[in-house]
Amino acid sequence: MIFSGCQSKSKDVTIEEKICPQCGNIIEIFSTDTEVKCDHCGFVAYNDKLSCVQWCQYARQCVGDEMYEKMQQISQRNREKREKTV
Repeated sequence: MIFSGCQSKSKDVTIEEKICPQCGNIIEIFSTDTEVKCDHCGFVAYNDKLSCVQWCQYARQCVGDEMYEKMQQISQRNREKREKTV
């Protein structure tokens, strides 16, 4: 559930299609998902659009402790990947 004071541009849950880099299958990922497994090969795709959790002071209240921690872990992994490629 989204916190009532959320300053996000969109409070609606959205869905995005990604192409699995391992097998080319289409993976559907909701804006509230942290990760989704490919139905075809099992590859784990991460949601890379978790920005409000990175800056919002109410993020933990908004998404809950468990989801907040998952999103922070994904963000950290993404930062580490970017640093390795630079």
